[in-house]
Amino acid sequence: MSTLKTVLVLCTGNSCRSQMGEAILNHDLAGLVRAISAGTAPQPKVADGAIEALQLAKLPTAGLYPKTVESVMDQDIDLVVSVCDNAKETCPIFPRPVKRIHVGFHDPHGEPLESFVAVRDDICARLVPAVRAALDL
Repeated sequence: MSTLKTVLVLCTGNSCRSQMGEAILNHDLAGLVRAISAGTAPQPKVADGAIEALQLAKLPTAGLYPKTVESVMDQDIDLVVSVCDNAKETCPIFPRPVKRIHVGFHDPHGEPLESFVAVRDDICARLVPAVRAALDL
């Protein structure tokens, strides 16, 4: 049995894309990765549209909350995935070398539920295979 790889999904607000990425990776790559998410400037709460889009796909949302990137720095992270251009540019320096990739997604914040659903589906289609490839899973 191999050890789970830890994947940090990084965004600016940690309220939409990174939260959906965390939930989707933990579901689709269960037993292979442990996904966490964080933001460079986190919002006070996860966007209602993100929660609803995940629930519509029967994905778990318990335990999702915005976190600062500083709050996860002490964890052994195997891969950092930035999901917005701002987070890619402002990604902090980690205590040890960490592989990084960027897979950008549209920001649905403030848009109708349909936008969140479209981004959720895009995350499923592109983020999961990108993480598999980056970690040789």
